[in-house]
Amino acid sequence: MSHDETGRATATYSAFRRHVTNAKRPTESANSSRTTERALSRRGSLLVALSGIAGLASACRSRDNARASSGAGSIARDDSSAGATAGGGPAVPTTAAPATQPGAGTVADWRALTADEWRRRLTAEQFEVLREQGTERAFTGAYWNNHERGVYRCSGCDLELFSSADKFDSGTGWPSFTRPIATDRIEQQTDDSHGMSRDEVHCARCRGHQGHVFDDGPAPTGLRYCINSVSLRFVAG
Repeated sequence: MSHDETGRATATYSAFRRHVTNAKRPTESANSSRTTERALSRRGSLLVALSGIAGLASACRSRDNARASSGAGSIARDDSSAGATAGGGPAVPTTAAPATQPGAGTVADWRALTADEWRRRLTAEQFEVLREQGTERAFTGAYWNNHERGVYRCSGCDLELFSSADKFDSGTGWPSFTRPIATDRIEQQTDDSHGMSRDEVHCARCRGHQGHVFDDGPAPTGLRYCINSVSLRFVAG
């Protein structure tokens, strides 16, 4: 190849290189632009997500604060109601459970309770005996064979009625006592039911039927207070 031919070939190759380089630059520029767009798009999506998370956290804080305020108000109202009941309302409990404090409620409070109110307070068996003068079957009650030391309270109003110190084994199948814990805790009246005349005994406060008293007991009183277990609540001690 002559010198001139070599020169022309070199010039042609240089021109080709410039053409290729110029042709690649727009592509590289476009690629760079698309890369930048993708980066900006990702950054925008990240900012949107962070903004959403911040908004959600703010909403949760607002909800928690509202719940805390509502709970505090509810507790305050409950305390207020409890104070009103303890301070000035009737002392007679309104729940189904019997009173658990001696002396709770006045005689008038307890005697003012209606039959429906007693049904809500007592079990079916308690209601039948205490309020309808029923009798539990012998040897089936909880206390006929109880020998623990303690006090027997009325299961209707929780008034102390009998002491274990005055309890004896009568062999009848019912708890038997020679006397009440105090003379003013038990009242009695004539019971002419079932073709016989007996002395019925009941709680002096709520008039809940307890049983009957007979004159065949041991010394020192000679009396036998024959009482239904279901009419009593025993407190050991």
